[in-house]
Amino acid sequence: MPQAINLKRKNIDLPVETLQKLSIMAVAQGKSLKKYIETLLIAKADSVAIEVTENPSPSGDPWFADQRNIEIVNRGIAQMEAGKTRQVSIEEIRDILGA
Repeated sequence: MPQAINLKRKNIDLPVETLQKLSIMAVAQGKSLKKYIETLLIAKADSVAIEVTENPSPSGDPWFADQRNIEIVNRGIAQMEAGKTRQVSIEEIRDILGA
């Protein structure tokens, strides 16, 4: 017995020129425009490997792989949320460092 596929309906807006081109491509494949677009999107999604990582760095910076560094960041966030920090401008930093 085939397994039921969970589907979600979503309206999308596309430029008229894009829809015209997609319509021509759909006819060439003998499909409705809707079915053709669904097929394209499903194939694209199936070809993408999605990896979930705890590393918040978009570049995968290994600095974030060290749990001690994450703890330091989390402590800083907690201090900021508790109002125990203040924002310093780059000019103030330069003055402090004598730069």
